[in-house]
Amino acid sequence: MGTIKLKNIRTYSYHGCLIEEGKIGSDYSVDLEIRANLKQSAESDNLKDTVDYVHLNQIVVEEMAIRSNLLEHVTKRIIVRALAEIEAISKIKVAVSKINPPIGGDVEAVTVEMEEERYFKL
Repeated sequence: MGTIKLKNIRTYSYHGCLIEEGKIGSDYSVDLEIRANLKQSAESDNLKDTVDYVHLNQIVVEEMAIRSNLLEHVTKRIIVRALAEIEAISKIKVAVSKINPPIGGDVEAVTVEMEEERYFKL
C-alpha cells in the first residue's frame, strides 16, 4: 500500500446556507489523501499503473464548482466520485476548508473532514 496526497487545492466556490454566500463566494482549500497499491507503478514507472493525481484534482475542482449548502455535502460528493471513477483507491480522506467563514468571529477557517474505505470482495 501507499499514499498519495494533494494538499491545499485552492478554489473560489459558492457554498453555504446564506444567500450571500451563493452570490459572493469564498476561498476554499481542499486536502485529499488516498491509499492504493502503488507497488506496480513503483516498479513500472508507468502512469497507467497508478492513481493519476491530475484526475483527483479534476474531481475536486469540478465538485467544488457545484454549489452546496453544507461542506459535508460537497466533501461526500468528492469521495463518492473518486471511488466511482478510480477503482484502485482503497481508502480516501477529504478535508474541505472554508477560509475566513462568515460566522461572526475571528476564525481562519472551518474544516469538514470525512473518510471512506472501499471494501473489496474476496
